[in-house]
Amino acid sequence: MCKHILNAQVAIRAPCCKKWFDCAECHAAVSDHNLRKTNEMVFACKKCKKVFRKDMTDYEEEDEFCPHCDNQYVVDAVMPEASIGIETEDIRVDNRVVKDDRLRTKQEQIDSIFKIDGSHMLG
Repeated sequence: MCKHILNAQVAIRAPCCKKWFDCAECHAAVSDHNLRKTNEMVFACKKCKKVFRKDMTDYEEEDEFCPHCDNQYVVDAVMPEASIGIETEDIRVDNRVVKDDRLRTKQEQIDSIFKIDGSHMLG
């Protein structure tokens, strides 16, 4: 699973070390050498799990599809984005992260600290 491109449709066989990677950044992260450029690339389709070769010198628009299952593997890359979210169970079941039980409704708001009944808080 590629952490750089979330919707990678094929794996690429690196011509330099003959190992499979989802993207060039994955190769750079684990290898001590640069990715060697070549005219013929070897791909493995993630949909049908079959391997195929493409000649990059005469690459055309119809070459953007897997020859076995017709899966389009040249798509706009979806990159991971940093975000802050709430980690909780289903919000419809447990809404404590949304509603604070300590907040009072409009009718219960107190104007002065002397109007607070704290008798239930005393030991």
